[in-house]
Amino acid sequence: MPEIVTLTVNPAIDIATSVERLTDTHKMRCTPARCDPGGGGINVARVVHRLGGECLAIYLAGGPVAERLGRLLSAEGLPFVALGIEGETRENFSVTELCSQREFRFVMPGPVLSEAEWQRCLDYLDALRPAPRYLVLSGSLPLGVAEDFYARVIDRAKVHGCRVVLDASGPALRAALPHAPYLIKPSLNELRQLTGRALETEADCMQTAQEIVRNGHAHAIALTLGAGGAMLVTQEEVVRSGAIATSIVSTIGAGDSLVGGMVWALNRNAQMREAFRYGMAAAAAALPHAGTELGSAAEIEQRYAEVSVS
Repeated sequence: MPEIVTLTVNPAIDIATSVERLTDTHKMRCTPARCDPGGGGINVARVVHRLGGECLAIYLAGGPVAERLGRLLSAEGLPFVALGIEGETRENFSVTELCSQREFRFVMPGPVLSEAEWQRCLDYLDALRPAPRYLVLSGSLPLGVAEDFYARVIDRAKVHGCRVVLDASGPALRAALPHAPYLIKPSLNELRQLTGRALETEADCMQTAQEIVRNGHAHAIALTLGAGGAMLVTQEEVVRSGAIATSIVSTIGAGDSLVGGMVWALNRNAQMREAFRYGMAAAAAALPHAGTELGSAAEIEQRYAEVSVS
């Protein structure tokens, strides 16, 4: 069993295309579409795999889209386990308006899961032997899944000594925090939703993140600030990194790449600050690519040399 395992409860195939201008009621002729595997945990696993780490991607999927998703992952050489469900796996799509270079993202809700299906997933994770060193829970929960699903996974995983990394939002994140995941990666908007605070300054963000850590709800927080870069908060320190100057074609998968870079480095026994630098590099390496292509190992290493933290 690899030391890094990711779980994606609501995976997707990501379809990306572009048009000259978005207009209503008219037919818009699109450029040829590219298709990539999608879903938070899957993207994290793809980054770990590209960096040379051993990783297993577990996800729940069903229908013809699930079969195609498996073929895309096989083409990348990524080990995976697809737990079958009755519903149809979703397809998300993004459209870039060429005249403005704005990216519009359309995210489908995904299938409705039965309690038996998500309970079977809990049991499968619980039976992994040896237990992974890092378990990454990333992405939205589809309809039918209990809001405390991630909380239940965390409790079971910690019994086996797993460090759980959580990238979730809304009720799923709120329910999971009292169960103390090792690392969480909210965006600024997700932290605002979680706390109900405006968080208008960096000092506000830092104070709020420190409160979460000091309350024992997470060992560390990697808070993404969009074009402002990101912030790492632990019990020992606050580390700040600005965004790396790069061309931006698509932001899809950048946050997942940050998690992937961090987990890959942490599993190599890097210090948290060093892992944060790799996460920032992986996020920056994803931005110049269309759709959910993500960055290569060479691109991540190149960006790593450009990351400055303070």
